[in-house]
Amino acid sequence: MATTLAEILPAAAARHAGRTAFVVGDQRFSFRELDILSNRVANGLVAIGVKPGDRVGLFGANGWEWVVSYYGIAKTGAVLNPLSSMLTNDELGYTVKDAGARVVIGSQDKAGQLRELKAAGALDHLVLWGAAEAEGTTALGDWLSRCDAAFTVRARQPSDLAVIAYTSGTTGRPKGAMQSHRAVVAAGAGTALMAARTAEDRVVSALPLFHVYGSCVMNAAMIAGSMLITLPRFSEVAMLGAIATHRATVMDGVPTAYYYLLAHPDFDRYDLSSLRLCWVGGQTLPAAKSLEFTRRTGCPVHEVWGMTELAGATSANPVYGRNKPGTIGLPYPGNSFRVVDAEDATREMPRGQPGELMYSGPLVMLGYYNNPAATAETIRPDGWLHTGDIAVMDEDGYATIVDRKKDMILTAGFNVYPAELERVLCMHPAVALAAVGGIPDEAKGELAKAYVMLRPGTEATSASLIAHCREHLAAYKVPRAVQFVESVPMTSSGKIMRRLLKTIDDGRRSAE
Repeated sequence: MATTLAEILPAAAARHAGRTAFVVGDQRFSFRELDILSNRVANGLVAIGVKPGDRVGLFGANGWEWVVSYYGIAKTGAVLNPLSSMLTNDELGYTVKDAGARVVIGSQDKAGQLRELKAAGALDHLVLWGAAEAEGTTALGDWLSRCDAAFTVRARQPSDLAVIAYTSGTTGRPKGAMQSHRAVVAAGAGTALMAARTAEDRVVSALPLFHVYGSCVMNAAMIAGSMLITLPRFSEVAMLGAIATHRATVMDGVPTAYYYLLAHPDFDRYDLSSLRLCWVGGQTLPAAKSLEFTRRTGCPVHEVWGMTELAGATSANPVYGRNKPGTIGLPYPGNSFRVVDAEDATREMPRGQPGELMYSGPLVMLGYYNNPAATAETIRPDGWLHTGDIAVMDEDGYATIVDRKKDMILTAGFNVYPAELERVLCMHPAVALAAVGGIPDEAKGELAKAYVMLRPGTEATSASLIAHCREHLAAYKVPRAVQFVESVPMTSSGKIMRRLLKTIDDGRRSAE
């Protein structure tokens, strides 16, 4: 069993050798091929002076180059700095400088941003995917064709720093979560274990590989020996086609992927009978959508949960255990949940009562890089981590996320949780996707407003949706406005950005 990130791919290559490990488009790579290519990347990095503990950035969209660069960086003993492919110049510059990365490997479409960074003196070396070498850059293709195919993995300890992964920055500048080798490996192994992934599985995913969920699924595939079919980006047709073509057995995705798939007019025409399991994480998927997917495909949907501060997916509804749609299941083995008073973390809440979800175990980050104050606010002296999620725990120890603590809407002194309203709205047969945010109100402080995407070919009015909510929610929770939209703001990983909902133009079909 691998104990460090660098050992994952060599161990997989030793066990599975020539079997197909990774598919993107019409390109296929065996475990052995990925191992050799990542060895060449490692040799290239060592040749330009990269040493254990150095920070190396990785900046690009999904592709085989990402995979071999990821494991190549790890093999040198350097610390990975995965960079969101959606970063602006300002965000990119801040993240690279904060992490202390002097080397970045990136895709050709990021060359302009990266050259600006290098010209400003923030980088010593810039390595670009492909074979064309521009002035001041190194071509990754040259390393892959010229560097030695053998490499001795630099020794690291499980407790050593493996990855600095930056949060999305919803509360200001993003923070760099320091993930140990133990945490990254355990997140991948736990993902394989809780989903019972095996070498017989063919996993389809459009999750960004720079995101902790995407990298966790990738590491799980390597650990289990599964075939990972990666889409460069999500689209309904691409995902449905990949499942049918490759006879996929597992699909990983965020809730918005399920919303769009279920609303696609040709969904029921695709042969999805090969699926044995679907995973959903990143945000809460309303149980109604989970059950609808199972009804239409015969495949169960298991909800998972995780955080950048916990190295990826960290709890799940297990395959060999009860699956409870709407819950985030149980913590990975060796880790623990507890629900505490949101204002007093020393007071544990009774089962069934909402409070802040706390997490403890080897998946907890080492802290925020260069930010001891934020670290102290997030990790208690006893090692328990504040997740910022409001949850309830049932008698079996399964947790249900009520909402993000920061997304809570305070209406006349009552707590209103957007995720609860979204769950109820998604029960309506005409609703494809629902997002709820707060709007100011002089009398009550805040009111809930719903932004709704309808299924193609269906109709609903604001009044009918509000009436639907009144049937299932207390009066103070019912949204006071509904706006019909064609899309909602999302992060690069597919999460709904509730704080940006208020920026949507409300000139069409809204009702107060």
